[in-house]
Amino acid sequence: MNQDWQNFLITQGAQIQDGVVSHFGDAAAERLATSVSTVLCDLGQFGTLRASGEEAETFLQNLLSNDIREVGNTRAQLSSLNSPKGRMLATMLIWREGDDYLLQLPRVLCEPIRKKLSMYVLRAKVKITDASDEIVTLGLSGADAHEILRARFGELPQSPLSVVSNESGSVIKVGDTRWQINTTPQHANMLWTEMGHKARPVGSGCWDWLNIRSGIPVILPQTQEQFVAQMANLDLINGVNFKKGCYPGQEIVARTQYLGKLKRRMYLAHIDSSEAPQPGDELFSANMEGQASGMLANVAAAPSGGYDVLAVLQTSSRETQPIHWKSPQGAALQFLPLPYTLLL
Repeated sequence: MNQDWQNFLITQGAQIQDGVVSHFGDAAAERLATSVSTVLCDLGQFGTLRASGEEAETFLQNLLSNDIREVGNTRAQLSSLNSPKGRMLATMLIWREGDDYLLQLPRVLCEPIRKKLSMYVLRAKVKITDASDEIVTLGLSGADAHEILRARFGELPQSPLSVVSNESGSVIKVGDTRWQINTTPQHANMLWTEMGHKARPVGSGCWDWLNIRSGIPVILPQTQEQFVAQMANLDLINGVNFKKGCYPGQEIVARTQYLGKLKRRMYLAHIDSSEAPQPGDELFSANMEGQASGMLANVAAAPSGGYDVLAVLQTSSRETQPIHWKSPQGAALQFLPLPYTLLL
């Protein structure tokens, strides 16, 4: 996290651990506020890589799962970087800043993925740099978010992942009542102060919970190379383009799409536990005879207690068996509806 920005957040009451805002004094109340009112988050759990140079578009097109040519000054995109075996190494949100492409992913993965992408550069006229400390990303969510942002940015994006920009930065529409603001440390203080008068500041984990409830997976170190894109529903949220050219893992992703029945999908569920589940935790069902039937992809504390999770599971197990966390005798997952249709 940019040090000046971190110092400012501390003056606003933020409790910061490892560069991420834990809370502003009452984590439980902040989680509840996230579910019922308008809240403001710092998204310091994410970092940003910058791809610049005259061949940046071609370079990314040859490496990522989505069609980078569709990213423009008014359009953002979800995408993934995969291993040659088709397993996701990272998921990312991509937008443009002038001629540069900005790739947002968990901060803990920024340096490993920067190195991975740089291995492919060779003689290409492209440069991959870590821009995490140059960019402040904020999240605004709730019924009043639209009006709060319109006062600063004027007309706002109408469709999901559309973008508007002005001298203060850019705004991406993430969901019906959810927006991401990308700005600089120089503008961030002013924007936070303006929006903080009308929206409650909450810990960064509240945004993670909103992502989970929206069915948006985020690959973390614990889950790298565990899932083909469709297993984590990336195809259902427009994170994969099946008509573009080749990229690492493309053959496996395409085969998964067109041949046979997909055996795993990602589900939204709740785990009623005082112990915090972790991404990468295994899940069990009776029909698998002691072998894991799935894995937790993402976890966040729920406003009502316990934890909401995104779980990648054998569809046959989900359809016929109770699913248990960590062991066949562990807490049972309570399944919740995703906000999009799950294709099996």
